[in-house]
Amino acid sequence: MDSHLFDQDKKKTWKQTILLSFQIVGIVYGQLSTAPLYVFGTMRESDLAADQEVVYELFSFIFWTLTIISLLKYASIVLKADDEGEGGTVALYSLLCRNAKVGLLPCDTSANEVMLYEEKSSPKIKADSRARRAIEKHKICHYLILFLALFGSCMTIGDAVLTPALSVYSASAGVQRSLTDILKDIFGSSEHTKESVSKALKAYVPVPSACVILVGLFMLQHCGTRKIGIMFAPIIAAWLLFVAAVGTYNIFHWDVKIIYKISPFYIYRFFTKIDIHRWRLLGSVILCVAGSEAMFAGLGHFSKKSIKITFICFIYPLLVLCYAGQAAYISKNLTSSDFNHLSQSMPGQCKHLYIVLSLLSSAVGSQATITACFSIINQCLALNCFPRVKVIHTSKSINGQIYIPDVNWLLMIFSLTVTIGFRDIVKIGNATALAIISGMLVTTSLMSLIIALYWDKDMMVSVYFLVCFGFIEAAYLSACLLQFHKGSWYLVVLLAVTMTVMLSWHYGSMKKYEFDLQNKVSTEWLIDISPGLGISRVPGIGFIYTEIVAGIPAFFSHFITNLPAFHQVLILVSFKSVPVPYIGESERYLIGRIGPKDYKIYRCIVRSGYCDHIRDTGDFEEKILRSIGEFISIEQNDIESRMSCPDERMMLVGDSRDDGNGLVPLEDLESSSSSSCMVQSQVNNESQISPVAEEAMESSSGCKKRKKVRFMLPHNSPKMQVSVRNELLELIDARESGSAYFLGQSHLVVRDGSNFLKRFLIMVYRFSEKNSREPPVALKIPHAALVEVGVVCTI
Repeated sequence: MDSHLFDQDKKKTWKQTILLSFQIVGIVYGQLSTAPLYVFGTMRESDLAADQEVVYELFSFIFWTLTIISLLKYASIVLKADDEGEGGTVALYSLLCRNAKVGLLPCDTSANEVMLYEEKSSPKIKADSRARRAIEKHKICHYLILFLALFGSCMTIGDAVLTPALSVYSASAGVQRSLTDILKDIFGSSEHTKESVSKALKAYVPVPSACVILVGLFMLQHCGTRKIGIMFAPIIAAWLLFVAAVGTYNIFHWDVKIIYKISPFYIYRFFTKIDIHRWRLLGSVILCVAGSEAMFAGLGHFSKKSIKITFICFIYPLLVLCYAGQAAYISKNLTSSDFNHLSQSMPGQCKHLYIVLSLLSSAVGSQATITACFSIINQCLALNCFPRVKVIHTSKSINGQIYIPDVNWLLMIFSLTVTIGFRDIVKIGNATALAIISGMLVTTSLMSLIIALYWDKDMMVSVYFLVCFGFIEAAYLSACLLQFHKGSWYLVVLLAVTMTVMLSWHYGSMKKYEFDLQNKVSTEWLIDISPGLGISRVPGIGFIYTEIVAGIPAFFSHFITNLPAFHQVLILVSFKSVPVPYIGESERYLIGRIGPKDYKIYRCIVRSGYCDHIRDTGDFEEKILRSIGEFISIEQNDIESRMSCPDERMMLVGDSRDDGNGLVPLEDLESSSSSSCMVQSQVNNESQISPVAEEAMESSSGCKKRKKVRFMLPHNSPKMQVSVRNELLELIDARESGSAYFLGQSHLVVRDGSNFLKRFLIMVYRFSEKNSREPPVALKIPHAALVEVGVVCTI
């Protein structure tokens, strides 16, 4: 029986892997698959037409670049460095934060209790080494690693802007050339007509059609990764099989010996005749591995096994055949017009099919970079490195599949701007190549640290990895920089904008957090000052949302000093993102008590990974109350789960259930009539309902609306200690009386005499904060129950 179940699970796993592998073709490998549209097309005809041997040498470069970077580096090495299923530069950074003390972000400087529990749920710190000591000691290393992570994220965003424009415009230009050839055959020998048709097609086909396809592509993003993958995978699969078949035909028709040109000897010959014109051709060659970084950055959407199997068994061999066939055609047609474009290498009978497939696949090919961009920005959000935007989860089974509307429309606008502004495949290709190789260099640098600090390999292994792959990528980077004035400058402008926004948001968030830490008051202050100010306690629950996890936030102390009253139950809620992708429900909530039991003041620290979105759920408040109820019930007995802090006792509270010791939620109660039925069915068990529920019975004749979420005591409540039972009943009573929510609104102000850089960063931060979305928790709070307290932070 057990073996039968094991076989079923194994079959299910393989079926899921095969299904994911199919979807991956359309999501992850779209960019790699459509690269043949523009690799040779972005090269200048004059640089290729000089010598047939140049084509052979470039084909050898393409083959070995695809093999070394895509197959060896990414598919075989980098994919192993996932952070619990998440990939990308931010995932590498979080691995380094957990395995070496390099964190600079506010979420990395949490109070001791959060960090202690983090250590329990994460791998143990590796053995000490000279490299680790050096990196942890020098603060400049911490800043450099954070800069690399943000720089790599900016390159992914830049790639998501440029690649859609490049692939779609390349396909549109190819369609225009194919239509021109078809219409020339129709119009016959009329040269004037041919020339007029050619000019009209060139003016009105490539740019307008590219813009229409781009708008359609970005409008489809709300469908989600799974639906898009199912729609797009057949298109990319058909495209790959088509270009591989045409490539095989071209190999046998034009130059069957092209297969022998993969020899590294041709690379050697390329360097023996090197000049600036040959060297800049490498800037186009690197486009053949466009999408390799997306393979790693989009890891959260799929599994490592499915990504690897798809690349090795399907993508890689078909791409090699395609490039070999195109190189064979070019080598024998150096005198033809537009010989370096993929559309020209199509046999006459295949051009109609090429028009359809190239347009469809070019749109699909951009999906990989868009998906990777969503993943990277989602990770940056949790680490306070990007302004707040709305994140929509498009899959219930795979956490990493997301859609970000605000970013999606910005990407569309920038892609349209690039297409309309440049109108040149060479310029767009130059900028794209610089984005791709820059992102790869960042991954290589961070991976070398991962090898030494996380995998705990010998330092020389890390150095070998950095030197081998870094040298190759640095050579390509130098070739791309030669084209700086011919399109690459746009990426630098885009980098400056995105990096400024991300750095200013990080800087402003960090300064706010530091201000809160410096101006917080001790919990003893709240307890001692209450009698002196004559503070009164009003019915209900007060939720105080704060970034700090110890003490009382400055905005709340300011509030009760001017208005001496607060609720009978106070809950200080703090959200802390730890450098892991996900936190399980059993390790999410840290609950503590502030002051004596009579004060009914609690602290709840909600821990989340950088891919969690726990604040977006509608039942979030209910989960906090149930966790506090669980804490009250087990506080007396579970001494081992506590830990001592200077002013509070904290306890890790697991996922409470209906049969647990905490509060049990009643079903949704829409009206007083349904409420009275619920109460009457349970009135015989007096210990299970709150006094407020009894009052509901008395007013059941009316039509008064009740709150949807109510609580009662568990069935074992008669066995509870009297003090515990009474405290739970008071919590239920406070819940029935209503809730108020306190949010601090900190306004950053720069001191007089501050330098220009500080003023500029704060100005950008304030602009971003004003135009970004509200904190996720604020979106779920009724306006009538929200109390916002303004505080001026002078820095």
